Amino acid sequence: MFTNYQVIMPVVIAFILSAVLGPVMIPILKRVKAGQMVRDDGPKSHLKKTGTPTMGGLFILGSILATSLFYVKDYPKIIPVLFTILGFGLIGFLDDYLKVVLKRSMGLKAWQKMLGQILVTSILAYYLVYILDIPLAMKIPFTNGVFLDFGFLNIPLLFFIVIGCVNGTNFTDGLDGLLGSVTVLIATFFAVVSIGLSAGITPVACAVVGALLGFLLFNVHPASVFMGDTGSLALGGFVAASAYITQMQLFIPIIGLVYMLEVLSVIIQVGYFKLSGGKRVFKMAPIHHHFELCGWKETKVVAVFSIITAVLCVIGLIAM
Repeated sequence: MFTNYQVIMPVVIAFILSAVLGPVMIPILKRVKAGQMVRDDGPKSHLKKTGTPTMGGLFILGSILATSLFYVKDYPKIIPVLFTILGFGLIGFLDDYLKVVLKRSMGLKAWQKMLGQILVTSILAYYLVYILDIPLAMKIPFTNGVFLDFGFLNIPLLFFIVIGCVNGTNFTDGLDGLLGSVTVLIATFFAVVSIGLSAGITPVACAVVGALLGFLLFNVHPASVFMGDTGSLALGGFVAASAYITQMQLFIPIIGLVYMLEVLSVIIQVGYFKLSGGKRVFKMAPIHHHFELCGWKETKVVAVFSIITAVLCVIGLIAM
């Protein structure tokens, strides 16, 4: 039976921590000149964001970690989720630090970032299979408990899903409050699912909800801080790890449709640009920028994407 200690308290504790860390860390990020660099070829309205502190994902991670530590002993399944959050968060932090503090425009090299993601995913896979003994079979939506098992292909598929999810959240983080608003709804979905299935990750899912709500106090338009790759990669890790713990990998395309559209828009744009000799499908990718250049205000894009995600999370619950 779930109590306030298991559900409400993680949200409250993480929210308070995140809300308190914001005013403490934002001035520190300004002092170390951790300012966001904005693309010149992007929407012109974004140029005024140049210099806004980034790496705000640090106080998201700090809030989740501090809150989750209260529950690790009683909820061992929190460990792989927390590790994945922190592992991908560390990769994002190194990338952010090189780009915005040391002013190395490219941050981590592509192979370095990919190697780090493969390493974190490998440890997650080992923990799921050999420590927790969680089947990698996937629950099929709308089938009342039918599972899909790819056998020996489950492991390579795990790498594809986890790394794809992480990069999906990374591409989504491009507007004030967008990734935070979308992911707080998905974290709520996993909290509800964990309660219903007694999956054992309820406290960490609730901690993510609280931490993001606290972060959004400073990240909604006009943002006073961005989460950077530190936060965006970590949130992708949370979503992927939670999906595997609950065996709901096939639900990611439903609840995380926004993430998928962001990634696909970039793939389509780059691919078509090369094949057509310079033509574009979208005015700009990722797709949230396309809508901006179509005349939507930034706040409208965030609101519409969040509403869509909320509806899809309800559909995800029905699909169980």
